[in-house]
Amino acid sequence: MSLNMFLGVIAVIIFLSILILVHELGHFLLAKKFGLLVEEFGFGLPPRLWGKKIGETVYSINALPFGGFVKIYGEDTDAISGGLRDFRNLFVWKRAIIIAAGVLMNFLLGWLVISVVFSIGLPPAVLITDVRPNSPAGGIGLQAGDKIIDFTKVDEFVRYIDQNRGKEITLKIERSGKEISFEATPRINPPVGEGALGIGLVEAGLPKQNIARSFAEGFKASVEMIKAIFIALFNLISRAVVGKATLEQVAGPVGIVKITAQAGSLGFIYLLQLLALISLNLAVINIFPFPALDGGRLLFLLIEKIKGSPLPVKFEKYANAAGMALLLFLMAIITIKDISRFL
Repeated sequence: MSLNMFLGVIAVIIFLSILILVHELGHFLLAKKFGLLVEEFGFGLPPRLWGKKIGETVYSINALPFGGFVKIYGEDTDAISGGLRDFRNLFVWKRAIIIAAGVLMNFLLGWLVISVVFSIGLPPAVLITDVRPNSPAGGIGLQAGDKIIDFTKVDEFVRYIDQNRGKEITLKIERSGKEISFEATPRINPPVGEGALGIGLVEAGLPKQNIARSFAEGFKASVEMIKAIFIALFNLISRAVVGKATLEQVAGPVGIVKITAQAGSLGFIYLLQLLALISLNLAVINIFPFPALDGGRLLFLLIEKIKGSPLPVKFEKYANAAGMALLLFLMAIITIKDISRFL
């Protein structure tokens, strides 16, 4: 494993821990706000390594460093004590707020981090986002995440390539902080949709903003990202319904590590940008009405409101277990595809 990939693994563990912990903190704070008994707030997942009871809540550090959890009294039992501090005795709308608080916290974190990026600013750059197989770029070893030196606008670079089709040119690339030169010959008649070099490009860079402006622009960018993620998820589901779904654009743990390593090689500010994007993705995915997700729990509350009585806890547990099993199965498939792409 290269140093960049190793650092990518470490960064992903840190990112996921932060994102899940912030998510659980939302549940914790709202449960406390409504006066519920929070039995435990854990950092990481069991088994427990250390715990200390402060007031009525045990604060624990656990062996698996992936996020955290909140244990609220009465959440996982059919028996309702009748006390106001029992989760299942709370009004439906208050339980819905507690459940939705995790998603809100992920949105707020994404907004905050993007605002920080706006306040710092990003130098303009042209980045490679995709390299097609059997293309001139693939043949010389260009990679997604490479920064093209001497160009700050995509249209300027494309114009330069088009003017030199069929001619050998020198491309200067920045990768992992180092400058590398490549010799390439842009194709005269490339396949449809690939371009002369066979690469995807994106313009990076943000002008530095003052604090007030950065939060306003950060909020606007966060909302636009949320919209784009919802549209992408809807399109993926729509294609799945008609049997035309593809997971080529979906990244699992291995893909996220590679993307994080690429972002880290560009600089810390790009890691912040990636952290914000993942946080907003988690917010959208978690609000989706599917068992094992917060959206599924909200769906159960809606059913409870309509029928006038809560669903049996055993049913919810089975439904959530089935949902989690399906999600893990999909994650395994995506991970296998990630590995096959990067081998």
